[in-house]
Amino acid sequence: MAKVAVVILNWNGRKHLEKFLPSVVEHSEGAEVYVADNGSTDDSVEFVRKNFSQVKLILLDKNYGFAGGYNKALSQVDADYYVLLNSDVEIKSQWIEPIIDFMEQNPDVAAVQPKILSYQKPDYFEYAGGAGGFIDFLGYPFARGRVFNVVEKDRGQYDDICEIFWASGAAMFVRASDYWAVGGLDEDFFAHQEEIDLCWRLKNRGKKIFAYPKVAVYHLGGGSLSYQNPRKVYFNFRNNLIMLLKNLPRGKAFSIIFLRLILDGIAAFQMLLGKPKAGFFYVIKAHLSFYSNLGKTLKKRRQLVKFNRFDYPQVYKKSLIWQFFVKKKRYFSQLFS
Repeated sequence: MAKVAVVILNWNGRKHLEKFLPSVVEHSEGAEVYVADNGSTDDSVEFVRKNFSQVKLILLDKNYGFAGGYNKALSQVDADYYVLLNSDVEIKSQWIEPIIDFMEQNPDVAAVQPKILSYQKPDYFEYAGGAGGFIDFLGYPFARGRVFNVVEKDRGQYDDICEIFWASGAAMFVRASDYWAVGGLDEDFFAHQEEIDLCWRLKNRGKKIFAYPKVAVYHLGGGSLSYQNPRKVYFNFRNNLIMLLKNLPRGKAFSIIFLRLILDGIAAFQMLLGKPKAGFFYVIKAHLSFYSNLGKTLKKRRQLVKFNRFDYPQVYKKSLIWQFFVKKKRYFSQLFS
């Protein structure tokens, strides 16, 4: 088997390492397991040193976020394939070999994700990836098994191996050569949606992204930021706009981003009327950050735009918001019926 490195990025996650790392070590036969510590202030590093001598440690001097932390850690890892794995993921069976075999047989496939189920409700998909990520024409991401906040029960309905738009960073297999060919994760994202941006750039270079649901992992979710955390709102809104501006082809960028600005404004005011109200201010903050860094993002766009495409089958051609909130189509299968 090719040389594989499972790399867990950790930040003050001692409790997750204690709970989940044993299953990763047990079931990752044929792979080297790394814990890359993102400047933790708890006793994560001491815990790994004391209890897992077979796990390699990479120590970073501060918290570089998901994107920066992985770039800096992976630059120190010698492997043909990286497996980016959240610290709150449980593995229940051998999972490395089937996916690596699939990638070895399909050299145009740059990244693959397994089926991601909920650790707390194992018969349900987990929010961060489900059985493979898609996106609508306005840039709203969703997944087989999860549309907005509605998560489906896993009945085997998405067990087919299929091409997707993005693979979840919670459990992503990626070919090392492809990862670095597109520059790795965008460190300006810090956290959230950086894996979608990476997969979009890979697709724009002719690579494919796949879901391999014959293998399943179990994700607790919200390990660093809970799904209700206002900072998560900030990163998701800001990073989605950055991603669209970077990767949309000529002729589409202005109109789509203009529509998104209107829709984001509506979403912000809905947050102001609901709870927690802090979400409103974080959406505003996200937009201010996007505008203040416009020059930097446009510079990245100029380097990418000759490759940019958005006409993939994995891009939903209708409005996800309209289908979900107005037509009440809450499941992935309903969207394509």
